[in-house]
Amino acid sequence: MSTNRISLNPPRGMRDFYPADMVLRERIFGAWREAARAFGFAPYDACVVESLELLKRKAGEEIVGQIYAFRDKSGRELALRPEMTPTLARMVASRRGSLSVPLKWHTIAQCFRYERMTRGRKREHYQWNLDIIGEDSVGAEVEILGAAVHALSLLGLNAGDVKIHYSSRALLGELLVRLGIPREHHQATFLALDKRGKEDDEAISKLLSGEGLNAKTVGLVFELLAIDSLKDAVDRLEGASPAGARIMDFVQAAAPAGLADILVFDISVIRGLAYYTGIVFEAFDVDRGFRAIFGGGRYDNLLEEIGGASMTGVGLGFGDVVIGEILAARESADMLPAPFDTAVSFMEEAQRPVAAALAARFRSGGASVDLSLRPEKARAFFSRAGGGLYREAVYIGPDDVERGMVRIKNLSTRDERELTL
Repeated sequence: MSTNRISLNPPRGMRDFYPADMVLRERIFGAWREAARAFGFAPYDACVVESLELLKRKAGEEIVGQIYAFRDKSGRELALRPEMTPTLARMVASRRGSLSVPLKWHTIAQCFRYERMTRGRKREHYQWNLDIIGEDSVGAEVEILGAAVHALSLLGLNAGDVKIHYSSRALLGELLVRLGIPREHHQATFLALDKRGKEDDEAISKLLSGEGLNAKTVGLVFELLAIDSLKDAVDRLEGASPAGARIMDFVQAAAPAGLADILVFDISVIRGLAYYTGIVFEAFDVDRGFRAIFGGGRYDNLLEEIGGASMTGVGLGFGDVVIGEILAARESADMLPAPFDTAVSFMEEAQRPVAAALAARFRSGGASVDLSLRPEKARAFFSRAGGGLYREAVYIGPDDVERGMVRIKNLSTRDERELTL
């Protein structure tokens, strides 16, 4: 007999969800779905295994090294999806002729990346994706952010808890051109600057120097990151800024949508994915104690670059890991409603038919009910039922059957009410 024991832990960076863990996860998923429905986003889904070629081409330079890739039995190069946008682009491009734009789609997708583990970062996570395809106006950015803010509000978070930091890759590109940095170096510059906070400035300077920027220009690039207002950024371009005009339109459109108090201009928001071209955004808790809650932006060329028609899009990815940590830190998990309505149990076999009939009665009224499968002692039942999964509990003994009444206990308040059998 082998003495080697199989580890009972999930693979590093992966997660198991026991029923108690699902309470918070379903609360988050429920807020996402409710917000998507409120804002008119249609649900979609896709296979979790994607073509490696598609992901290498469009997922972005940083993610390429994090892909869980493999060959299937026919030698095809495949991968677990690291994010959803390339898959969405493939789906839209494959049926472009039969789809009416603008599209407003959403999904909750499980994504996988082999990356360094830190707080708020796993090697798999669920991500709520919102995308609007085929709409040029800044109304698309406003609508997507409105849906995300609505989801936050359903989770008990508002502008006093979260701020959405926004900028524009196009605006930063205009500023780089003014510094004399050719456009062919912009993408690498964006990716280098996006590492700020993860790498020290010396390491980022080396990355920029590797792109052919001299020491003086590197210093000027870092000066750009000291810009602290949209007005300052636009003023540096001396009025010749199409990107600045567009971001001003965005700010103006966001106000009547109720987003003014939660938006903060932040030139350092760049986003690491290669396909972003315009306005970009990331949400953080106000104390910046956690990683970004969600992020996204406009991508103008993604569909065309994978062989589809030219079409712009705006997308947002909202992961479950960071928001779960924030809610746990606020002790919101303890305030979440129980996922099931009623637990029903009985003392002896003689009360089983009564308990079964009562459970059926509750279920026919739309309630969710857990019916005990065997007799149990009252103490054991209430200990089990009081674990946070049920709102109410009913325990049936011979005395209850004899008098034709049962007591229903509220497991939060401990109040009781009676019901006629």
